[in-house]
Amino acid sequence: MGSLAEQDVTVMFKVDAERMRDATKPWTFVASGAPFRDDLLVRADADSLEAGLGICVPRLRELGLVIPD
Repeated sequence: MGSLAEQDVTVMFKVDAERMRDATKPWTFVASGAPFRDDLLVRADADSLEAGLGICVPRLRELGLVIPD
C-alpha cells in the first residue's frame, strides 16, 4: 500500500462489526486521490480483506497505477 501512497493515492480499509454480525461483507476497501479523474473512487465491499484486495488491485492497475506483487 506504500506504493499507492507514493502515487498520491489515499487508501482506507475498514471492517464493520455490524456487517460482520449480519454476515454481509464486512470489509471495505476504498482508494481515492490525485491520479483519479472526476473524483473517481475505487471501492469494494467484501467478505475478507484479501477478497477486497483481489477486486481492487486489478482495477487500480487498469487505471495505470503501479502496485508491486
